[in-house]
Amino acid sequence: MAASAADLTLLQSRNCGSQSAGAVMTGESASMKPTLGRSKQNSNASTTNWSSMIWSKDGGCPFGTVPIKKITKEDLVRQMNMPPPEDVTYDTELTTLAIVRILKNPNDKFVGAGMTPSIWKPYAEGQQHSACRLIIKKGSDILQVGWRVDPTLYGDNKTRFFVHFQAGNTHCFNMLCPGFVQVSNEMPADMTFDTISHRGDKYSWEFAMNIHRIFTSLASFADNVEWGGVAYNPPGVREPPMGSSYFPFGYSNYDAYCRRLYVLNDEGTTINVDKTNIYLDDYRLYRVLDFPHIGPGEFKHCVFYGGPGESFQV
Repeated sequence: MAASAADLTLLQSRNCGSQSAGAVMTGESASMKPTLGRSKQNSNASTTNWSSMIWSKDGGCPFGTVPIKKITKEDLVRQMNMPPPEDVTYDTELTTLAIVRILKNPNDKFVGAGMTPSIWKPYAEGQQHSACRLIIKKGSDILQVGWRVDPTLYGDNKTRFFVHFQAGNTHCFNMLCPGFVQVSNEMPADMTFDTISHRGDKYSWEFAMNIHRIFTSLASFADNVEWGGVAYNPPGVREPPMGSSYFPFGYSNYDAYCRRLYVLNDEGTTINVDKTNIYLDDYRLYRVLDFPHIGPGEFKHCVFYGGPGESFQV
């Protein structure tokens, strides 16, 4: 299963939606329908301004080139210290999920998917990590993109964009993967999100992410897609926070979310995702609220997720 590209676009600060107080927090699809909040473009969050802070005064790399991070010895050592890849059956006590996934259909064939998640900075230390990701897979072959706080992988507690490949028991991250081809001349793998969302702010920060893939045969089309949060803790260590570090109640100015969920079918057509199942490992630590139709029209699916883990009580 060969991946060709992960194409990413910075989106302006935007409000996903709001919900009246008192919503019941459950691990099942929420029956309440939140009210869409107002959206507003933040001029400081444009793609040009973002890229100019990282690369050049003109924004991005020169035409025909892409940003490539220099791989250091420290990068290779940190990758060797990463925990084993996820068990695709989720039969593990080390990785905890709070996600939604597309309904299982044996006739489904996907070549890509997308989402727009809000950006947060949950606290992780040591070998803990906490992330939000979009994942497409077939069996034990997995491709995912998202943001993560991962001291083991990056050597710090910053929120960074990541790409992850997994084939059976072999896995790798970002530009350490030989199958990854960078196509964006503005957004590098491993980039740091210096501006993140904070609970109670008027607007949340978000980043549009999608996966475009090329497969070697029809049998290699992905058949499963997931969106949401994941947290990892080594044995004997408490579960880290996820998302905003608080249980969601359906308000985008306070909760971590993924919105605008979609898939690409085997013909490359963008398909609105309006039916998903919730998968939640531990209701005591994390929660999920699923709103397939947060507003009129297509691409209005919004998922709120997160929780304190075992770090503190909310």
